Amino acid sequence: MAYLTLRGINKIYPNGFHAVHDFNMEIEKGEFIVFVGSSGCGKSTTLRMIAGLENISKGEFYIDGEKVNDKGPRERGVAMVFQNYALYPHMSVYDNLAFGLMLQGVDDDVIERRVNSTAKILGLTDYLDRLPRELSGGQRQRVAVGRAIIRKVDIFLMDEPLSNLDAKQRVTMRSEITQIHRETGATTIYVTHDQTEAMTMADRIVVMKDGYIQQIGTPYDLYFNPVNMFVAGFIGEPPMNFIEAKLNKGRLELGQNVIDLTHIADAEVLEKYEGGEVVFGFRPEAVKAVLGSAAGRAYRIKCFANLVELLGDNTNVYVNFDGMSSILKVDPHNSPAMGSSFEFDIPWETVYLFDKHTEKRIKLRKE
Repeated sequence: MAYLTLRGINKIYPNGFHAVHDFNMEIEKGEFIVFVGSSGCGKSTTLRMIAGLENISKGEFYIDGEKVNDKGPRERGVAMVFQNYALYPHMSVYDNLAFGLMLQGVDDDVIERRVNSTAKILGLTDYLDRLPRELSGGQRQRVAVGRAIIRKVDIFLMDEPLSNLDAKQRVTMRSEITQIHRETGATTIYVTHDQTEAMTMADRIVVMKDGYIQQIGTPYDLYFNPVNMFVAGFIGEPPMNFIEAKLNKGRLELGQNVIDLTHIADAEVLEKYEGGEVVFGFRPEAVKAVLGSAAGRAYRIKCFANLVELLGDNTNVYVNFDGMSSILKVDPHNSPAMGSSFEFDIPWETVYLFDKHTEKRIKLRKE
């Protein structure tokens, strides 16, 4: 059995609201797992059930082979970092870090040694005498993380810990939390709505929507092999482009643009969806040879540039073709002018197709 096992976990509130549906997952010791999804998808509720802060309505939760449904947070051996830091405002950084150990009756010399070593890891050594109000947001978050790791538990739970930080602080704290995970080896479950955090930190990602798991996989799997339109659109920035079309003799007709799928799809797949409504998908960063010559083994699209946004390392181009809108992420040194007509290429291997009604991905080739 895996280190953490969730079997058929459900959360149903007294008013009948079903927040989490049949959550099933096995987590190995030392993994860094990220729950990701939009607000209200059930990710924080699932984390709180793992922590013991919410009762499990239905299902079984095991830690190292032991069923812990009826055990409280302290008995489960978990440490949790909250979005709002939850620091004691009247206590110094030292006392905030030491407080949990004091409640456990740890000797003073052991507490001092652990506080100092934890402060060194987090760069807080020069701030141990300060109160939380005298710290920056990033420093307060470090203290919150420090209170968790100082207990030396085997399971860390983090609920959107970086959401109150600015963009630069989030990047710094992402790397610090990842480094702490490597050093401690603790099993970590991290909740966020930010797909960039998920992609850069996780060993595996759990994508959730409306209380249901949509897909579990590595960042690579979710980016290159999404199972449905929700995952494909959620992972990636800017999100994947989706264009509705009908399949006619293996060809998608997008106004004056034609996508001939016979090059990349098995005949039986095309026959199954012949005459049916499908959704054509491609990622903004997949396009090639903007304003250039034909790339070969690619689909060429004619379009019009509505808006051009220079972002430094790349340019986002908002385009229109035959009434359909898409976003392209292109080389800033080879960008079209706003209001101009131009062409771009989509390599065959970067094309996705989805069933319009089920929104599930259509596999173009048999595996």
